[in-house]
Amino acid sequence: MTFIPDVSTLIAFSLACLVLTITPGPDMTLFLGRTLAGGRAAGIAAYAGASTGSLIHTSLAAVGLSALIAASPQAFLGLKICGAGYLIYLALQAIRSGSTFKLDGQAEKRPPSLKASWLTGIGINLSNPKIILFFVTFLPQFVAAGDPHATGKLFFLGVYFIVFSAPFCIAMIVAADRLAAALRQRPKITRSIDWVFASVFSAFAVKILMTQGR
Repeated sequence: MTFIPDVSTLIAFSLACLVLTITPGPDMTLFLGRTLAGGRAAGIAAYAGASTGSLIHTSLAAVGLSALIAASPQAFLGLKICGAGYLIYLALQAIRSGSTFKLDGQAEKRPPSLKASWLTGIGINLSNPKIILFFVTFLPQFVAAGDPHATGKLFFLGVYFIVFSAPFCIAMIVAADRLAAALRQRPKITRSIDWVFASVFSAFAVKILMTQGR
């Protein structure tokens, strides 16, 4: 099949995918936080949202639209502001009410619905310019210049990355779900997690604002 890279390219790309998958980022912070808040289903919903965002990025990168956004200073700046602002909003929510990471099933505020978690995952993924740069600058390294099947190969590699990372992310969600059971008995630790996640989201917001388009 013309859209499938050779074996050596797939091996190299798989190793790179492994490193990228286990490197913490906004997506991971979100789906682990939602797992601690609402259980395994909520975490998987948030992860599914992030994966949906990655699939959209893959499609855009394959046809060159993401490259156009990354090359435009105005568009890239707007994307950075939106992404950083969204992460800061989530950080403030965690500090103010702890609703994002609430583990008390009898709390007045219900945890976010599965749909809300899914949409939040999409929002964080699509508004993160570092994700755009990943698909614009990283994927092309595994496709030869002038390859007539470059569009198909870029799309294949993007989907491959999503599929490859799925088992690792789901394993982290399952582990976080088991941890949540113990944390329900320790509200002080739970509240500390709110601050930890808020700090992480804030740090990622700063990193996003510092991301350079080129």
